[in-house]
Amino acid sequence: MRRFHRPSLLVVSSLVAAATGCSGKADTAMPLTIETATFAPALGVDLAASTRMPSGMYYRDLTIGTGEPVANGRELSMRYSGWLPNGKPFDSNANGSPYVLQLGAKEVIDGWDLGLVGMKVGGKRQLIIPPSLGYGAAGSPPVIPPNAILVFNVELVAAR
Repeated sequence: MRRFHRPSLLVVSSLVAAATGCSGKADTAMPLTIETATFAPALGVDLAASTRMPSGMYYRDLTIGTGEPVANGRELSMRYSGWLPNGKPFDSNANGSPYVLQLGAKEVIDGWDLGLVGMKVGGKRQLIIPPSLGYGAAGSPPVIPPNAILVFNVELVAAR
């Protein structure tokens, strides 16, 4: 098991100063939590109508599918589109072939492995994923900035 040590206040202060350009002001461009984020209206994010998971991510079923709910270990075929909170798209296969993954096998970001559980074939769901379950502090430059909240609309096309 990996052990992490608590950094000293001096180290944390130095990191904050470096990240804020030594101005002492926090960068307000990237919200720290989903609850404090401002989402572009076009995304249709409605936290009040969404379910908050213990992990801190949110999901909302847009369309309930049919059949048995999917669980870890199932092979899923997905259509998806992903955006940053400001409405900027970063990835989509909406017009292409479905993306195939094994649920729970760590083939995708943790937010997908958690957020797809329980969907039914034909179902559409919106996932609002905090940085810790997405690309984290590093982001995925140049497309996804550090500490980015991600919004996905996903559709379960098939499950095997």
